[in-house]
Amino acid sequence: MASPDREGTIFVGKGDHDQFLSLALANRHGLATGATGSGKTVSLQVLAEGFSRAGVPVFAADIKGDLSGIAVRGEAKPELVKRAKDMGFDYEPEVFPVVFWDLFGEQGHPIRATVFEMGPLLVSRMLNLNDVQEGIINIAFRFADDDPEIKATDGEGLVDLKDLRELLGYLSKNAKEISGRYGNVAASAVGAVERQLLVLENQGGTNFFGEPSLVIDDLMRPGPNGRGTVNVLAADKLMSSPRLYATFLLWLLSELFQKLPEIGDPPKPKLVFFFDEAHLLFNEAPKELLDKVEQVVRLIRSKGVGVYFVTQNPVDVPDKVLAQLGNRVQHALRAFTPSDQKAVKAAAETFRPNPKLNTAQVIMELGKGEALVSFLEAGGTPTMVERANIRPPSARIGAITPDERKAVISKSPLKGKYDTRVDPVSAFEILQRRLAGGAAPADAAPGSAPAPEAPAGSGAPATGMFHRIGDKFRNVFGIGRHRGTPLTTSQSMARNVVRAVAAGMATQVAAELAKSTGSKTAGTIGKAVVRGALGGVLRR
Repeated sequence: MASPDREGTIFVGKGDHDQFLSLALANRHGLATGATGSGKTVSLQVLAEGFSRAGVPVFAADIKGDLSGIAVRGEAKPELVKRAKDMGFDYEPEVFPVVFWDLFGEQGHPIRATVFEMGPLLVSRMLNLNDVQEGIINIAFRFADDDPEIKATDGEGLVDLKDLRELLGYLSKNAKEISGRYGNVAASAVGAVERQLLVLENQGGTNFFGEPSLVIDDLMRPGPNGRGTVNVLAADKLMSSPRLYATFLLWLLSELFQKLPEIGDPPKPKLVFFFDEAHLLFNEAPKELLDKVEQVVRLIRSKGVGVYFVTQNPVDVPDKVLAQLGNRVQHALRAFTPSDQKAVKAAAETFRPNPKLNTAQVIMELGKGEALVSFLEAGGTPTMVERANIRPPSARIGAITPDERKAVISKSPLKGKYDTRVDPVSAFEILQRRLAGGAAPADAAPGSAPAPEAPAGSGAPATGMFHRIGDKFRNVFGIGRHRGTPLTTSQSMARNVVRAVAAGMATQVAAELAKSTGSKTAGTIGKAVVRGALGGVLRR
């Protein structure tokens, strides 16, 4: 038999019975757990290959580089051929359509998001901010959203980290006015956020934020021969920045949740998402973030997305999230200490019991390539846990060479789309110009937004028109320039004409006042008032 997969299923392994994952229930999420070296990555590859055969696209983080072998045809090694034969099918090497991604742009297409898309909650999580500092981030996002000039630019003005840094500096310099509109902006809190921003920049966050940002549909492109594309994120370097890694994957989940339409329970998922080292998402996460994760996991299945967490122990995942994970693969755990024994017992209790198995004991006895499995059956109930041998992958097991990776990237259908960074006009340029005095009207308070122009025929004052007239007046006479900047020839001539007119009018007014009042003092005062009104404003 060439393929053991049945219609609408993925063959995963064999124990007392064949173990199949139903595609119609694959969007009910899953969990793969086990100690380091117990075979979790191979199980992940088996599942990814099965989804690809069924035409389901996959996104998976590759922590150690071992998953990259799915892009290269496997080899009919004797042990793999024998293992397949023992399970009742013939081993056939295969290769799968793969697109490589990398937040740093070194081992795959750069993958980016804008600061605005990330949102204040996830940005605060990424920067590890306390409540007060998170308040500063919320004020920054609200200010950018309320400012029409910033909001009208690409990415709502907040594209990359330099935009966020410039906005924080603007808030600090205009703290009094900003505080009056949005709440207290303490310079010390802004400084703390800026320091955390520096840490993120040093960890490589600058590479992630920017344009062009990821288009979700590009993760769901069909591959050749009706197969699903396997999107592999190179995450080996990301593990030195675990908070960036975890927050990025949560952002990606949130984007899928927000942008994909509701489709209920489809015959097979639209996308399957593998979250390796999942414990990093939950470590020290605030309640607000955990609630968001639970909400996304609970509701995203109706969008046709299956989420599979990969970690060492089920206890790494909060109970509210764990309850949503119906498909389970448990590899070996070792129990050398009392805390290890408790973890094994907790892992065993997450399965539907099998009277033929001592689940906790078996977890400690499992060999490499073996696992306890329990998949959802008709009606959405989990099957009793069974011990099974996991089928061998059809693609290469292990990492590919740099040259092989380059060859795959060179043939990518997305080649050239994300490779060149774009730097559009955004908050950085707008706020630098505004701080230099060249954007907001001269009489506007720092941080205030330009007044909107009244629609034609509304009967409202044409504020925008008057501002434009004022701008022309200031340009003609050089009023809006920086101090110390020399006047142009035309500005000097315009000022001299006005001053001459002012002098003549002042003399005439003084004579009339002196004549009508009989007082030279009144004439002198009138002269001074006229000269000041018409000429004094031009002394700058």
